[in-house]
This record gives sequence, structure tokens and C-alpha cells, in this order.
Amino acid sequence: MSAVDDVFTELRRSGRKAFIPFVTAGDPDLDFTAALLEELAARGSALCELGIPYSDPIADGPVIQASYTRALDRRIKLAQIFDMTSKVTPSISCPVVMMVSYAIVYRFGLEAFVERAQFAGISGAIVPDLLVEEADELSRISAAKDFSLIQLVTPTTPRERAVKIAQSSSGFIYFVSVTGITGERAQLPEQLLDNVSWLRGQTDLPVCIGFGISQPEHVAALAPVADGVIVGSAIVRRSAENASDRYAAVRNIGDYATSLMEALSG
Repeated sequence: MSAVDDVFTELRRSGRKAFIPFVTAGDPDLDFTAALLEELAARGSALCELGIPYSDPIADGPVIQASYTRALDRRIKLAQIFDMTSKVTPSISCPVVMMVSYAIVYRFGLEAFVERAQFAGISGAIVPDLLVEEADELSRISAAKDFSLIQLVTPTTPRERAVKIAQSSSGFIYFVSVTGITGERAQLPEQLLDNVSWLRGQTDLPVCIGFGISQPEHVAALAPVADGVIVGSAIVRRSAENASDRYAAVRNIGDYATSLMEALSG
């Protein structure tokens, strides 16, 4: 059982859903990232997702891409991110998982990456560019070390393939709500609830929905069928808009997260 498994076991026992905010590591710097993780955990986030800047992200929209570019322009390094999380994670109440490109994991070495991430207090990884056909080794390593390997299912994933992805995943399944890239949207697809309901019938893993979720109305609509919701671009945008006043930025994002969590709990 990983720390992510423990979270969802408790949430299911108590009939609650997971709020999972996304934060870009190092935007505008790692001190801000640490403060934001602390705030989001204190507000009641079930998990926090930490985006590892990468020059060629697979599915991220312009807001998150811009945040990655800003961090990379400041020469943020993975070792620095690990150092930050090793200091922050012992003091916060929720697990942290990384959104990281498989290219980074592969260059680091699969087993070495998992071991280093765990040493730094990371409980799992979302690897958006890892094909299910190539996931066996990382899935095996992760399972042996109780490290969650969270994989993505999209609206266009064939159902047979979606089942295979679920079988090689752990922690939870990240269901992509829309076709395309991340970013805030006014409306979510009509077929989303049916697609998530079907997937939940194929696996015992929790299913959490991300991409395009930014409003309390979205969260309230998804709560009956999802085990959790993931919110990224709306948080990253608020970080950038309030960069000149870090205290205000952290407080503003905390208030925003609270409004979504209230919608999630009904």
C-alpha cells in the first residue's frame, strides 16, 4: 500500500472525494512552490500534484507550458526540486505525486528515479508520455516499492486499451476530461460522466478527473461519478497573476482551492 492508496482508502471509508491541485515546481521559484504546497495541504487537499518542468510537454496547454518555460529559464534542476520536497513533505498532511515526462525518468534510470523520488518524500508519479506497451518495467518497479504509477486514460482511448492502462496503473487513474491540452474551459463534455462511470466499472482503482476543471460548478457536476478532481491551469494562472505579491498569491490560491473543495463535498 502506498501513501496514495492510504488516502483513497480513507476517503472511500468516509464517503469523501479527493481534491488534487497541480503546482509547477520552481515557478516563480522553489520557495514559493514550497509555501504553496504547505497552503494547499493545510486547506485540505487530499494529494498535491507537482509538475516537473520539461521543454517539450505532451499535453499541457499554454498556461502550464509558460510556467515550465519560466522555471527552465531560471535553470531549475530536478535535484533542486527533490531537495525542496524532502524538506516540505514531512511537514504537510497530504502525499505529493509528480507529473513527470518519461524522458526524464528514463534518463535518470527507472529504479534510481523511483528510489530518489521516495527519498525526497514523493509518493507516486504521473507519466503522461508513457505508453502502456512500454509500462511494464516501471510498473513492476513501482509496485515493488509501493510507489504509485498513475497513468492517463483519455476520451479517445479505446476501451480495451483503457482496461490495459488500468491494469498497469496504481494509486489512481487520471481520466482526461477533454480531447486536447490542459486549460480552463467554460463547459465540460456531455459524455464525460458516462465515460467515467464505465471506467469505474472496469477497475477497483479510484478514477480522478483532470483537464479543463476550473469552476465550482464543474466540481459539483463531477463529484457523483469521480473519486477526485484535479485542477491545474487555474491554479498556475493565479500564481503568475500574483507573482509580485507572494503572500497574496498563496492566500488567493488557498481561497480558490477552498471554494472548489466546498463544491466537491456538496
